[in-house]
Amino acid sequence: MRENNIITKQQLVIKNGYSDNLTNKGNMESEMTYSIQADGFGVKRFKKNQATTNKFALKSPVVLLRSDLPMQKLILKFLRVIAIVAHPNIKKWYCYFVRDNYYSRLIQIKYFFKDYVFKEKYKIITHNAEFQQELTFVLPFAYWHFLNGTLAKTISSNDTKELYFFSKDHVEAYAKRECINERKTYKIPNMTHAFSFNYKKWARVPLKQYYKNETFVFEKPILVIANKYNIEWEDNPVNFMDIPMLDKIIRNHKDKYQIIYNRPLSTQIVPDNSEILDLGEHLWIKANHPEVLLMNDLFTKHVKQVNNFNHLQLMVYANCSHFISVHGGTAALASYFGGTNIIYSRKGLEHVFKEFNTIFPKLSGALILHAKKVEEVFTYLQDYY
Repeated sequence: MRENNIITKQQLVIKNGYSDNLTNKGNMESEMTYSIQADGFGVKRFKKNQATTNKFALKSPVVLLRSDLPMQKLILKFLRVIAIVAHPNIKKWYCYFVRDNYYSRLIQIKYFFKDYVFKEKYKIITHNAEFQQELTFVLPFAYWHFLNGTLAKTISSNDTKELYFFSKDHVEAYAKRECINERKTYKIPNMTHAFSFNYKKWARVPLKQYYKNETFVFEKPILVIANKYNIEWEDNPVNFMDIPMLDKIIRNHKDKYQIIYNRPLSTQIVPDNSEILDLGEHLWIKANHPEVLLMNDLFTKHVKQVNNFNHLQLMVYANCSHFISVHGGTAALASYFGGTNIIYSRKGLEHVFKEFNTIFPKLSGALILHAKKVEEVFTYLQDYY
């Protein structure tokens, strides 16, 4: 899909992820804008929309755009052919994900001397897209650079400082997560769905060890139910636990565990393109299962002890080894703390690429049990909890 984008004041910004800076080496009296049509491979047309009275030197940037991108396009086409040959039994458009991961790994060659020879603090890592993507790919990449001594700065959404506890210069720059195809930047070795991942620049982030505490300790072991109820893929909610399902889980396990129920409100987390809806279960749980602790209530009670809702989640989860979660960032966060995580996921590309068997267990070594049906959730609960 092609998009029209505008360059203003010597800055190029293309929504499909490719970006570069334009340097003005001449004089300019009036603002010059450029219209660009771009696709997943790069710039298609570069056209001046507004003339200026003086010369505007764009020699090296334009040469860079026009010379590098055709080669990139050629390489991407070649890698897609490899992906199709390697995975002949999947839908052809799935191979674009595989191709993009191939290319993002290839791009890392240009950082070889910076990462393994000079090892200066140069790496600035920026992310403003999906939470799951940040947890599975971006955060471990940043932590690897921290361990490697090459991390200079991290930039992400609001309330993420606690996730990047290891970053000495972390900036919370975004009030909303954007629905953008950030994999097209190719700056991170693993940036999208794939059958296999490269862990050379990926390090397990010790969130559990760092946030383990004496505040959230109870007589019984904790069982966290991490739920969501929001628009998915611009349609009705698909991956969520409804009230009858929650009722059965609570009744079967409240005697053995201190159950903590977590479904963040829209005011407690950074919003994205998926509107959070009202399931009506919070009041229902209070009325029917008062022994269950609501994460929302814990946030109110401990508001002076935590910096934000994410901080609270990290502290509670760090003391837990039994999780029931649902598809997306909710499941990814619950997979960071070891133990066992039953993931209720009815639909998603993670099924196609079998990521509940690869990247999710890698996050902490947790046992990941993927349930596509309600019945499978209760089978796992009976066998493991």
